Amino acid sequence: MLAPIPALADYGISPDHGFLPPEPPLEALPDPYYAKWEWIASNLQSLLHSGRMRDVVNSLPILQTRYLHSEDEWRRAYVVLTFMLHGYVWGGKTPEERIPPQLTIPLLEVCNHLELPPVLTYAAVCLWNYKPIFPDEPAYDLDNLASINALTGSLDERWFYLTSVAIEARGGPAIPLLLQAISAARVGNSRVVTECLQNVAETLDQIGVLLERMYEHCDPYVFYHRIRPYLAGSKNMADAGLPNGLLYDDGSEEPEYRQYGGGSNAQSSLIQFFDIALGIKHRPTGEARPVSTPSKDEKEGVAGAPRHGFIQEMRTYMPGPHRRFLEHVSAVANIREYVEARRSDKALCLAYDACLVMLRAMRDKHIQMVSRYIIVPSRDARSRAPETSSTRRPSLAMNLANVRPGSKKLRGTGGTALIPFLKQARDETGEPAIDAWARRLLSNGPAEPSFAALSKLGEHPDGHLEVVGLAGTWTADDTEGGICHW
Repeated sequence: MLAPIPALADYGISPDHGFLPPEPPLEALPDPYYAKWEWIASNLQSLLHSGRMRDVVNSLPILQTRYLHSEDEWRRAYVVLTFMLHGYVWGGKTPEERIPPQLTIPLLEVCNHLELPPVLTYAAVCLWNYKPIFPDEPAYDLDNLASINALTGSLDERWFYLTSVAIEARGGPAIPLLLQAISAARVGNSRVVTECLQNVAETLDQIGVLLERMYEHCDPYVFYHRIRPYLAGSKNMADAGLPNGLLYDDGSEEPEYRQYGGGSNAQSSLIQFFDIALGIKHRPTGEARPVSTPSKDEKEGVAGAPRHGFIQEMRTYMPGPHRRFLEHVSAVANIREYVEARRSDKALCLAYDACLVMLRAMRDKHIQMVSRYIIVPSRDARSRAPETSSTRRPSLAMNLANVRPGSKKLRGTGGTALIPFLKQARDETGEPAIDAWARRLLSNGPAEPSFAALSKLGEHPDGHLEVVGLAGTWTADDTEGGICHW
């Protein structure tokens, strides 16, 4: 018996706004008991600039979470505490590895409730950290959005977050459309499947347009040197001064060191949802496309073993309900197999291939963005490193993205010696194409030959690898780099 089609309400997902909350996030916790937390969150820039962030946090009382009632309040507490956490860790000349009980105890309780790790995730900086300027205007209008909290306070940082918020809002209505297509495929209604896929292709095209708006107000230099360091995780960050990760002091006799990757757009449930629903399979980097046909279970939409360690790892950084929703969709996805079995239906095949074309085009645009925001600034930083190291005090950015002596590799702030597999993810997006012309189109390289070639390091043949973050670790070899994985 086939699994039921997931109901969005069961996973807290909005048919209009997708993985964004149905109502705009809280701008502050309503109970005055948490006023000291909110004061720090609203004064992050001043506290970091003055170097007093750690002193203020250390002077806090240990506040309890029993006055958090609604899910909105738990989410707001998570945003406030994780912003405080990253300000505390990275807001000094050297990173601080010990997290005091004033932060650790309430943060771990909040994370346990929300099923999230104690680190600044995509959910904290994007999904639950925005407000519409005019509530009656759409949330996918970037000119109608403002972020609630930011570490640097710069327009560049806020725009970086808000571009993703707008993409989430614009892509939200595509979620029920693809679920409707899955349902229609079960009963053989090709007309409905075709119409749904046509609408999804248009939505993906609009998402690509929104992605390109990143350039309007987020300067690559500011992102690389000012914003990215504060978003760093604690995994494999020995070069930055965190050889063991972070020590979360919960007041026990033996507090634990923990390591987490930094925030990443790979933690967006929306992009993974598109891949799952459209039947796009991602393999460990360097692994060739198999020639065998899908198994019987795969054809019937039964979820098999995870194929890609990085993608599965990123799901642990998603809110619990969103993670379970993706697992449910994996068990019912049937669109690719349905279209492959009806190659004579030209309208259906064209609509499906159009979705792949638009999603691949978005990934092409992202590769361009990675080149501009990471590869070029990292090369500039390397070329100036010998001169600046002897004439000026190392900045926070240089502490977190340094070059080992005798090595060409630039270690970034996400905590690992790898980058996301942008090129392979893009190429895999076109593999399910049905029409011969579409397959030729989607098998070509990027539209512009000047794109920097990207590859991911450190992934093993079985798909296991370390976690990379939005402020991830990149190699600075001539052909490698990355911001985040889409």
